[in-house]
Amino acid sequence: MADLVDRRLGLLFAGFLVLLGLASTQALRLAIVNGSKLSSDAAAQQVALATIPARRGTIVDRHGIDLAVSQPAADVAADPYLISDPDAEAPKLATVLDIPVATLVIKLARRNTGFVYLARRVTAARAAQIKALKLPGITLTASQRRVYPRSWMASQVLGMVGVDGTGLSGLEYYDNKLLAGHDGLQRTVNDAAGQQIEVTDPRAAIPGARLELNLDSPIQDKAEQVLQQVGATYRPKDATAIVMDPRDGELLAVANWPATNANDPAGAPASALQDRATGFDYEPGSTFKAFTVAGALTDGAVTPDTSFNLPPVLQVADRQIHDDEARGWVTLTTAQILSQSSNIGAITIARRLGSARLSAWIQRFGFGAPTGVDLPGEEQGIVPPLRKWSGSSIGNIPIGQGISVTPMQIAAAYAAIANGGILRSPQMVRRINGQLVPRPRGHRVISGHVAAELRHMLEGVLAPGGTAAEVSIPGYQLAGKTGTANKVDPKTGEYSDSAYVTSFVGFAPADHPKLLVSVMVDEPQGGSISGGQVAAPAFQKIAQFALPYLRIPPS
Repeated sequence: MADLVDRRLGLLFAGFLVLLGLASTQALRLAIVNGSKLSSDAAAQQVALATIPARRGTIVDRHGIDLAVSQPAADVAADPYLISDPDAEAPKLATVLDIPVATLVIKLARRNTGFVYLARRVTAARAAQIKALKLPGITLTASQRRVYPRSWMASQVLGMVGVDGTGLSGLEYYDNKLLAGHDGLQRTVNDAAGQQIEVTDPRAAIPGARLELNLDSPIQDKAEQVLQQVGATYRPKDATAIVMDPRDGELLAVANWPATNANDPAGAPASALQDRATGFDYEPGSTFKAFTVAGALTDGAVTPDTSFNLPPVLQVADRQIHDDEARGWVTLTTAQILSQSSNIGAITIARRLGSARLSAWIQRFGFGAPTGVDLPGEEQGIVPPLRKWSGSSIGNIPIGQGISVTPMQIAAAYAAIANGGILRSPQMVRRINGQLVPRPRGHRVISGHVAAELRHMLEGVLAPGGTAAEVSIPGYQLAGKTGTANKVDPKTGEYSDSAYVTSFVGFAPADHPKLLVSVMVDEPQGGSISGGQVAAPAFQKIAQFALPYLRIPPS
């Protein structure tokens, strides 16, 4: 009997030794083969790393008025595998997120994924409400909301930011690297119960730069109001206004119509989101005649008082050129040709200048190349090289047909006439983190004497007999130029008899300009659609506000 007991004890002891050996072997295998992974998994259960989004830089106007700011927000996500009753959770979330219950039920019931976004960039207040619900499977991740306090103001200039916080258009896109900053990293250590015992920041978040613009909010607001009035009266496709200090190229306003709400870009058509001041090519028409005359004056081909006996019709290659109003033979000086916007006169001056020199002057004034303005999406226009000019080119290019420009190019080129002959890049950003941005130096394109002659001649445009004679501002001597250009009909390839681009660019005071305003209206409808009737009055309204506002003394 004792032997039987001893035998059983021996078997039990042997079995124990076998099990102990197996356990030791498994422990050794786990330590050697999977030790590193298991150690990492254990640490991961106690240590969490989270990205701390950098605060996107603020954009302000020249007076420090906020135009674009970032606010704390959160992204709301769900793990459908952890949600047992989507029908019960969805109504609670729908009340806070303002999302239809049915939409949330579909997202919460997705069993083919462990992650689905419910909402992006919700306000901090709503995020707190969701956190208070303590719903299983619902997570909140720190984020930011980009907010535009002035809503409609300069929305195309400012642009917009995508759901991932990256700039998509406007200055938000152009200066994204400056505005974005650098995200930080936060390390959290939890105990076995999941309670935080240590929080450190291995890498601090670096906020984005603060951009101060040259833009002046009251002037921007006025320009947008005026364009809204133009839109209501003439129902054009679109319109643009640029307000600039011609002395240094500072952009005080860049306005577009139709207007868009920067806080609701989805509520506007895609075309309305474009900054047409830099992104719209058009044939400038008669505003271009000033550069034809500038070249002829500088080359000594004409003087302001040079007299021309002009026919009622001018034959150029296979084309017949007329002035806007039928007339007989007339004698006009260079100054009168510019003030009355005579097509035949401008072409006659261009013929005296010659095609090669005219082509050189067009390039000298910056046409056919970007201005270098610090805004995205700038077109360079279309200027045919001299080798591609036809026999009729000297009959259309001098009067602003057969080429295309942008509103920004026209404004920059006229600023050179206004400031005494220096062509420079327009400038939108004034300071970065408080540091002044160097002003573009520019280069001389015409002499101060020729610029003064041009300014004096352009005064005649707003004088009796000029194409904008009805425009005036008491106390100020104005100078400028109208433009009315037929658009090419895309169906026929010929110039349309009903679609026009009308424009006006002017400055004040005429002798020493401190303000330049350029207005372009695309396809105005109804009644008179000339630059003198549509664009020039818009110039008047903007300038009439801006001159005293900027404390520019009368002439």
